[in-house]
Amino acid sequence: MVIRPSQIASRHGFFISEMVLALAILLIAVVPFALVASSDVKLFRGTYQRTVAMEIVDGEIEILAAGAWRDFPEGSHPYAVHANAAANLPPGKFKLTRTGNHLRLEWSSAKKIGIKPVVREVNVK
Repeated sequence: MVIRPSQIASRHGFFISEMVLALAILLIAVVPFALVASSDVKLFRGTYQRTVAMEIVDGEIEILAAGAWRDFPEGSHPYAVHANAAANLPPGKFKLTRTGNHLRLEWSSAKKIGIKPVVREVNVK
């Protein structure tokens, strides 16, 4: 049997067209999953960062309520936290507001990334 070059070329062409079709089907099936995974990563990161901020604010407001609030005069002040977990937060600031015996500690992000401010308030004796 003699194989002509035109038969080989048509077989290769058919094989290549099958491969292109298979890749197209694969891309159509995989790309939506990749997009969903990307949005889930952003959601999980934001949820984690908000949880870290809540833990820090809750801990600091307990320290303030235990008596450390007396070190701060009335008004609004930047508040420095010493928690190592604060390194996992996006750029932002902690702010303590004291009005008489009412304390308000707030963390807010400097970037508009969808993480709402975390606020805790307490009345001290």
